Amino acid sequence: MRDDNAAYETWLRTQCAVVDADLAYKHERMKKSAFVFLRATYFRWARSIMELCPELKDAPAVLSVGDMHVENFGTWRDAESRLVWGVNDFDEAATMAYPFDLLRLATSVRLSPKTGVANSAAAGAILDGYAAGLARPRPSLLDEAETWMRPYVACTDDDRRKFWEEIDACPKCDPPAEVAANLRTAIPESASVLRYATRVKGGGGLGRPRYLVIAAWRGGRVLREAKALVPSAWSWARGGGVEPSRFLELANGKYRSPDPSLAVKNGYVLRRVAADARKVELGDSAGAAVSVKLLEAMGLDIGSIHAATDGAAARIRKDLDKRPADWLHAAAKVAAAAVEKDYAEWTRS
Repeated sequence: MRDDNAAYETWLRTQCAVVDADLAYKHERMKKSAFVFLRATYFRWARSIMELCPELKDAPAVLSVGDMHVENFGTWRDAESRLVWGVNDFDEAATMAYPFDLLRLATSVRLSPKTGVANSAAAGAILDGYAAGLARPRPSLLDEAETWMRPYVACTDDDRRKFWEEIDACPKCDPPAEVAANLRTAIPESASVLRYATRVKGGGGLGRPRYLVIAAWRGGRVLREAKALVPSAWSWARGGGVEPSRFLELANGKYRSPDPSLAVKNGYVLRRVAADARKVELGDSAGAAVSVKLLEAMGLDIGSIHAATDGAAARIRKDLDKRPADWLHAAAKVAAAAVEKDYAEWTRS
């Protein structure tokens, strides 16, 4: 485990200007729980999962999320200002066998603290939602079909207060000129820049540079974030040439209702940041917040993402028909045990 971590971080330094303090913070967070460890170590998953679950590696390949887990979902406003929910981090997007996205999600459920959903039921819910997403791919719109989901993503007054406290605490900085220029063009033309800041956020992305522009516009503040984008660790784990990021291709897939503020420029992902457009982090109560219905929605979103690969839905359904009913439950048990073993090794040293 430690050898893979060192090798990945050596490679990462060739891809972006690593923030050493954030990387050290990531190393400490990896000791918190096996769930947090999973979030922080997609590179390890990418290198080991085909050996752990070889029965999955020859399944139909699709453009996939890669770093899938129960906290890789969030909300944003689409071009019609509709509130949309779904996967909102595609840093590790790559082409791989379709089961690996489902497996990583199911594994994250098993590792989530205090989960109230049985592991077999969780796997079944994910697969039920996935089948629905393949059959009828679509975005999840919280003003229409998925109104029941609002309690999971509701932004309370306390959430808004904490959000602005976090923003106010972000240290002022002078980002690279090119990054500052891109952030400036991402805010409304008549907005006035108040300051630029650095931000520490996320799990697996800790260590990559992340900047904010905080600007005043028409009576309030608006925010844009720039986060360094590097090729997927899936590509790194396979060795050989590293493929360019597929981030935007997946984020703007044909069955999604994308965030119009999302862009990639000069090696950075640019996006709008707001109290009501955010990654939904379940934190220490991750397991308790998970329900069968929510897992079905997560599976549906993955199915909709995979269905965007031409001809994939039919190939996947044919493959699923050949697999035993408990294949995802069984594979997640194997994968979770491997993560827990790596986590124990990390915490011992």
